[in-house]
Amino acid sequence: MYQSVVFNIKNCNSPFLVKKYLVSILKYSLFLGIGVLIMVWLYNSQNAAFQEQLRLDGKPPRPFINKLIDDFRSVNLFWIFMTLVAFSISNWSRAIRWNMLIHPLGYQPKTLNSFFAVNISYFTNLWMSRAGEVVRASALAKAEGMSLSRVMGTVVVDRILDMVTLAIIVGFSFLVQYDILWQWLDKNMGSGDGSFRLFKHPLFLGLMAFGILSMVLFYVFRKKIAQLPLISKVWHIVEKFGEGIKSIKSIKNLPVFIFHSINIWVMYYFMTLLCFYAFAPTAELSPMAALTVFVFGTFGIVIPSPGGMGTYHFLATSALLLYGVKGEDGFSFANIMFCTIQLFYNIIAGVLSIFFLNQLNKKQHPLSTDDLLEPDTDVILDPK
Repeated sequence: MYQSVVFNIKNCNSPFLVKKYLVSILKYSLFLGIGVLIMVWLYNSQNAAFQEQLRLDGKPPRPFINKLIDDFRSVNLFWIFMTLVAFSISNWSRAIRWNMLIHPLGYQPKTLNSFFAVNISYFTNLWMSRAGEVVRASALAKAEGMSLSRVMGTVVVDRILDMVTLAIIVGFSFLVQYDILWQWLDKNMGSGDGSFRLFKHPLFLGLMAFGILSMVLFYVFRKKIAQLPLISKVWHIVEKFGEGIKSIKSIKNLPVFIFHSINIWVMYYFMTLLCFYAFAPTAELSPMAALTVFVFGTFGIVIPSPGGMGTYHFLATSALLLYGVKGEDGFSFANIMFCTIQLFYNIIAGVLSIFFLNQLNKKQHPLSTDDLLEPDTDVILDPK
């Protein structure tokens, strides 16, 4: 059923689908534009600081791009390789954990197929922000002949677990690096005099007020909202997702599941720490500094710009400033990390994963480039 629905949708030239793809292109262009603007602003600000430092040191002006190129040439390739190994281990753990969520649904997907699907999702996020999770489920469901809607439910659980883990990591970071992190918040969201209070900040209060108002309005108009066709359709999708979400209650080997849930993020942390060792200005920083940069950088990736472009650079550079790393060196580190993972690993691994997923599952329906487009909701409503 899923395959036939996909076929009908992909071959439909209705104005609705044309509009849908145009909206997807516009969303990507918006997020890409934001990322590019942040990158241009960061580059110009760091270039100005770099030129001023050269002037203070009595050295002639030098193009900032030349410094970036020299910094890339100076990296220790062994530690770059180890960073890539850590990311691969994390993705493998994610594939195993994902399969453990799928097993209670009556499916037994191959771990290698799940690993390929995870790689494809990261590759997709580079050019269609936040579409990677849908593509991940679609790729695996198609390769294994599973119901897409049920698999999507397990992806929802996977991301919820990530959010919970990230919250724990952030809490731990504030516990062990309280003074440094609070100093950054005071400098960037307060007055810089130590008087900053998060719960009194206008932005925090505004978000709280918006959230409360939204919940009140939703409750007051809940009956009318439930009658809207779109809401009815979404609710049906949520019910289908529920089957996948409930799978977490049926995990057979909980200790192994917990191990892989932790290992995913431990490897993410090690990616930052190992990349520290690859670059001279960060090589002597402590593991605690790596934890702070990791947390800041993770929020940069979460913000919906392609692969965290610009947002990751800004937050990673800001975090490194807390440990005495000059802005221009922090910007170089952020670019080294970004290019290593997002541009080198995710592009190569993503393309290879599409190829191998096809080759190893020829008896199923092979993945095509069209499947890397965000599926229509009708696909997710597959009744299989």
